[in-house]
Amino acid sequence: MSKQLRVTSSRLQLLRVHTKSSRGAITATINILCPALTPFPFVRNAKYVRRSVQSSRYMLIHNISASFKCLRIAILPVLLLLSIDRSAAAINSRGFTEHWSNSPSTSPTTIGSINHTSKKTSSHTGYNIKHDTAPLSEMTEEKKEASASTGRAAKLARPNVLSLQPYRCARDDYSTGILLDANENALGPASLPTDSLDPYDNGMELERYPCPYQLTLKRLLCDYRNAQVGQTADNGGIQPKNVFVGVGSDEAIDLLIRIFCTPGNTRGAGDTIMITPPTYGMYKVCANVNDVGIQVVPLTPDFNLQIPEMLQAVTPETKLIFICSPGNPTAKSIPLSDVRLIASSVNAIVIVDEAYVDFSSVPTATSLVNEFDNVVVLQTLSKAFGMAGIRCGFAIGPADVIQLMNNVKAPYNVNKLTSDAAANALKNTSTLENNIRVLLEQRASMEKQLLALDFVEKVYPSDANFLLFRVKQKANDLYKTIADRGIVSRFRGNELHCDECIRVTIGTAEENSKFLEKLEEVYKELTA
Repeated sequence: MSKQLRVTSSRLQLLRVHTKSSRGAITATINILCPALTPFPFVRNAKYVRRSVQSSRYMLIHNISASFKCLRIAILPVLLLLSIDRSAAAINSRGFTEHWSNSPSTSPTTIGSINHTSKKTSSHTGYNIKHDTAPLSEMTEEKKEASASTGRAAKLARPNVLSLQPYRCARDDYSTGILLDANENALGPASLPTDSLDPYDNGMELERYPCPYQLTLKRLLCDYRNAQVGQTADNGGIQPKNVFVGVGSDEAIDLLIRIFCTPGNTRGAGDTIMITPPTYGMYKVCANVNDVGIQVVPLTPDFNLQIPEMLQAVTPETKLIFICSPGNPTAKSIPLSDVRLIASSVNAIVIVDEAYVDFSSVPTATSLVNEFDNVVVLQTLSKAFGMAGIRCGFAIGPADVIQLMNNVKAPYNVNKLTSDAAANALKNTSTLENNIRVLLEQRASMEKQLLALDFVEKVYPSDANFLLFRVKQKANDLYKTIADRGIVSRFRGNELHCDECIRVTIGTAEENSKFLEKLEEVYKELTA
């Protein structure tokens, strides 16, 4: 490799982070350096879809021509990434053609506000919102580099990406000890990948690309969720055509924003999403990455939706409404009647994020998918199934919405190992159901013991595998000191309505006992 190529390669490391293939690196490069240029066919739900998605596939040529100046900059790093990943000898005419031929054919602070200036915004005011403004010095080295304001990246990247505050995950703070901070399932996974080493068995044919449609996995999910609500695929239940399989539910969040929202927030234009804080942080991150505006209608102090305010805040530019149920960090489920009322009152897509639904007393909203053409439900295997490490999530919605998501996704987004482990879990749900029962018992016990502590002012009701509780004072110091001593929870006091609050994942009986013991010990030290 020439000296010039080696130097350029070092400058491209930022673009290579978190990409699983050269196709992923290509997508990351173009998304950072240029606006998305993604054409797709016209579909029934066209009233929701951004115009660029409605246009013909052949409009890509026109878009590339119109954006030639931007793509001229982007193509060089793309080609360099291909040469680095596959070597110059491997990038011949046939290989490059095959690489592209696999594409499937088929900061806001008030109610109703949008984070760009527009005459189309609603006029409500009155709710100041606290956002997590952790200093840059506390981020990982990787995220520091991504925020660099000098170098080639700063000269070429889109302004909204340069100013992005990345999602702050639990592992940014602590990665060892008793980890009760990320709402994982401490009891372990509901199943494991098929044993393939003793004896050697390559039944998955790992040398071949995975099925891009994941039909077996979709059928298994449909059977399981339909049974929970007393439906079948032939009697009002969901079918494989209603299911998208992705890399966690985060991929689905990003795809939905890319499909339905026209960028333009930094220019004071474009579409918006609506969120109801305190809520999951990735909605905001994905909107900012895609240069889409954000409308904010906060929950009440008791973590209920303000439905009249939400409906009044909707504008023609409001394309997606995110409802987290059960909420994070609230742990509270939203009644299906609330979802029905909103879905029947707006033209936007209503997205119900059900990461914790298996711990909830409120049934899944999948039963609404065939009742409304604008309801999409997000689910994951990361929580109750205890399989956060395989990164498998689902979007369940109207067939035309799911078709668009399948069109936009990378061709082989879900790998065979993930698919195999996920299928095993959905085929054998007895372990899942037993783990849920144990965690619910432990949740009730933990709640009772927290309420018995005189410095705990409130424990919020929970429909999730975690508890949110408020202490009288020094919540942040309490969290940090306990974490430094090996038991990690999560400080949530910087979220709206969550002053002096800590969120703790329900672990094993032993882990929970150790947390409670350390909580009481450290609080006495801090307030002595």
